[in-house]
Amino acid sequence: MNGNRWRRVGFGVGGLAALAVLFLAVVMLSNVGLRGMRADLTQNKLYTLSKGTQQVLRELKEPVNLYFYFSRDAAAKQSPLIMPYAARVREFLEEISARAGGKVHLQVIDPQPFSDDEDRAAEFGLQSLQHGGAGEPLYFGLAGTNSTDGRSALPVFTPDREEFLEYDVAKLIQELGTPKKPVVGLLSSIGLQGQFNPQNGQMGDPWPIYTQIQQLFTLRTLTPDVDHIDKDVDVLMLVHPKQLAPKTLYAIDQFVMRGGRVLLMVDPSAGADLSGQDPSNPLAAAMANHSSDLQPLLAAWGIDYDPTKVIGDLGRGLEVRTNASSAPVRHIGILGLRHDDMNQKDVVTSSLESINLATVGSLAPHAGAKTTFEPLLQSSASAEPLPAQRFSALIDPAMLRDGFKSTGVRYTIAARITGPVDSAYPNGAPGEQKPTPGPPIPHLAKSTAPANIVVIADTDFLMDYLWVQTRELFGQRIAQPFANNGDFIANVLDNLSGSSALISVRGRASFSRPFERIEALKRQADDRLRAKALELQSELQQTESKLTELQAKRNDQSSLMLSPEQEAELKRFTAEKTRVRKELRETERGLDVDINRLGAWLKAINIAIAPLLVAVAGVLILSMRRRRRKDAKAAAAGTL
Repeated sequence: MNGNRWRRVGFGVGGLAALAVLFLAVVMLSNVGLRGMRADLTQNKLYTLSKGTQQVLRELKEPVNLYFYFSRDAAAKQSPLIMPYAARVREFLEEISARAGGKVHLQVIDPQPFSDDEDRAAEFGLQSLQHGGAGEPLYFGLAGTNSTDGRSALPVFTPDREEFLEYDVAKLIQELGTPKKPVVGLLSSIGLQGQFNPQNGQMGDPWPIYTQIQQLFTLRTLTPDVDHIDKDVDVLMLVHPKQLAPKTLYAIDQFVMRGGRVLLMVDPSAGADLSGQDPSNPLAAAMANHSSDLQPLLAAWGIDYDPTKVIGDLGRGLEVRTNASSAPVRHIGILGLRHDDMNQKDVVTSSLESINLATVGSLAPHAGAKTTFEPLLQSSASAEPLPAQRFSALIDPAMLRDGFKSTGVRYTIAARITGPVDSAYPNGAPGEQKPTPGPPIPHLAKSTAPANIVVIADTDFLMDYLWVQTRELFGQRIAQPFANNGDFIANVLDNLSGSSALISVRGRASFSRPFERIEALKRQADDRLRAKALELQSELQQTESKLTELQAKRNDQSSLMLSPEQEAELKRFTAEKTRVRKELRETERGLDVDINRLGAWLKAINIAIAPLLVAVAGVLILSMRRRRRKDAKAAAAGTL
């Protein structure tokens, strides 16, 4: 009897040991055999490639090699907090490689100090995160090559770009897969490439913004009377378009109908517009019209814009000097936008910190428009539209504040327009339009692809004084930016010149999610604490006021002794102050209790839920096996 009992115990222990060994074997095999196979259960589908990225991979014309450099040991010692983000980056790159159909080859490299891998990382332009010259170099970046020796790199992955991880990687892959520089067609009534100055009779130097665009893109200048825009133009850049001929407007309209992308800059009062300048008549320029518009195209694109209004912004107005000897004065027409005034969900503005503009207009969605209107830059709420004439020949900027009344509205200064667009010329080309040489081009009444247009209601922000300082160094002119105006233009052109697939890859949700319940508890407690603090401050002011009144009523003003009334008032305030402080402590203690209670529940769920599910699964499997055995025995007995 005892032997049978011990035999059963031995079988049970052996079975548990066998199950443990089997469990470890399954885990090890799954890590190897099931690597890359996963179900994305995250709330925001962080590990699922967007349709745009999948299209970028399908459209690759040649293989791309990716080299993910990550110094694991150095990161574990110096910056352990980036380890989870590095794991996400690696898994994302592995997902891209797996979905690219053999067109993306990924290598994960852990560069050791003084190794060939470290030297190659430096050749790619990757940046070490090592600080202060101490410790091993820490590389956390991505480099890529193609079959034609083309190179591109993301020097370092930073947490502040986490939401745009997919966009940055997809953009790098697309650049390597299609190494040709995008073509930007420039049509401008302002001489960005250098214009004749009638006051000194000389040609000016190219603007820094023009030089920057030339370095990044293939820049093609278009004449103001152009009647056709070539298909190889990736982005049409319109700067201060004034009094364009109907044939030019129609060419722009049909460019958009064909799926062309547009960067448009209009201005109600362009400071760089030299029209009307006459050295013999200084008032001629002040009387000239320095505004620009693009009707009827703006209306067709679903945009409302008034070229006669300039936004005055008391909250974002910068201080300027009218001359060297005068004190600084706030100019509500020259604005300094901050990070919070920019769309942090759009890739072209998410990483920018400051943009300076002058005499800006405002944009708004047209009622009933089919397009989507997405603000990129906005004024503060302390703004008001002012007549553009008030900025002509302005001598004292302080005069702009006369009669100024904030409307409480945040006006849109720059916006992205996307979606289907109808032609502004539904009946075809304007009446006197001459046919272009070559085969006839069919008229398009509707866009063949969703439009993607960025409109900026300012051109002055391209001028040097608002974003860059130029100085001489060893005979060369060096431009040093102090604002992100140039970065904004480069980002927009870079974004628009990508494929429609890349444009659709916007910022994803952050990988690191906050504890929303805990944050809500903290906000509630903070509201209570703030209310108590205001209550205490109010009582303090009332008491001080009462003490002042009592002091004024005293007969002996030279005495430093407190009167009985003052003594009683002080005692009352001291007791009240003690009571409020006690309530503050109780509120803080209550916050801790709520958070600790929530934490205890989370721990209990995390600790108990997995074993409970395993136990339930085990019981179900055991009961099913016993039922099968019982059914088998019953069937065997029936056959006998």
